[in-house]
Amino acid sequence: MRKSRLLAGAAVVVAAAATGCVIAVSGTTQATAAAQEPSVRTATVERGVLSDQISQSGALTYRARPDGSPYRVFNRARGTYTELPGRGDQVDCGGVLYRVDNKPVLLLCGSTPAYRSLSQGHSGPDVAELNANLVHLGYATRAQLNLPFDSFSAATSAALRKLQAKLGEAQTGSLALGRVVFLPQSVRIATVSGELGASAWPGAPILSATSDTLEVQLALDPSQQRAVRKGDRVQVTLPSNTSVAGRVDRVGRVAQAPAGQNSGAAGATIPVSIRLSRPGRAGGLDQAPVKVNITTKGVSNALNVPVTAIVGRSGGGFAVEVVRAGGRRDLVPVKLGLFDTAAGRVQVEGNLRVGERVVVPSS
Repeated sequence: MRKSRLLAGAAVVVAAAATGCVIAVSGTTQATAAAQEPSVRTATVERGVLSDQISQSGALTYRARPDGSPYRVFNRARGTYTELPGRGDQVDCGGVLYRVDNKPVLLLCGSTPAYRSLSQGHSGPDVAELNANLVHLGYATRAQLNLPFDSFSAATSAALRKLQAKLGEAQTGSLALGRVVFLPQSVRIATVSGELGASAWPGAPILSATSDTLEVQLALDPSQQRAVRKGDRVQVTLPSNTSVAGRVDRVGRVAQAPAGQNSGAAGATIPVSIRLSRPGRAGGLDQAPVKVNITTKGVSNALNVPVTAIVGRSGGGFAVEVVRAGGRRDLVPVKLGLFDTAAGRVQVEGNLRVGERVVVPSS
């Protein structure tokens, strides 16, 4: 019995998008006898895992706040800037961040900004941060300061005098406002706005900083926000054309308008941060362009065929051309599911079995 099929020259166009794929067909159909056809190229119907991907450009940079912005440091001391860090310098918690009137301003780890002078009798989260740093730096034990830990006790004052002696400062046992800066972690200097020899005024911005850990940041179209989830697998192609794996670490909840534009929907994007599994492979690059492929979802047990095996049916819908025993070919209607753009395969539902051969175009 003769079967109808699409001519091998029929044009099949597959346009992949984040929400699905569209296949358009042009050409004519004619009845042919399979025995009259020359040998054709085929591929196997398989069952397995398929994944979808989002591909776009990103920037390699250093981790900071959840929205991608750096930490900003405001000076609280009064005098003259006599020492400033340089861009790219790394400062650990307990290290000197800068100097005013040749007096050190220390970086301490903590999330509560310094907002007051501290002395014996004070209590609060800023005191707890001070105590934690004194323990971390070895000037006291937790047992000595745990009475309770958020109180500025005589033990806190004694530990602080040890720190002041180490720095060559007057051993007052109290902490004046402007002598420390609290940031969540050790930092890498991103920019310096203060100037050496300039007047230091309380409240003036002096520098911005990040962590010393590289990550990838990208601006996601809001329509793709629901597709990307924390923990999604990522492949990052570096400027050197080498690849490094990663995971989506943070997905913003609020769309952001590009700098210099009025707020509104047009041009707004969702910030996404990607943690690299081996950041050392990036070689210390900063603000370098990278290509990002995010694997956003998958099907674990999908019947699938190559995308190029899909043809359009003359009456509408899609089909694959199955090669039967003896070279006979049948058009089998299929319903399309997930497209795996990286593997070049598509999920199908229809009267197909694993191991059957389907016709694909010759390359």
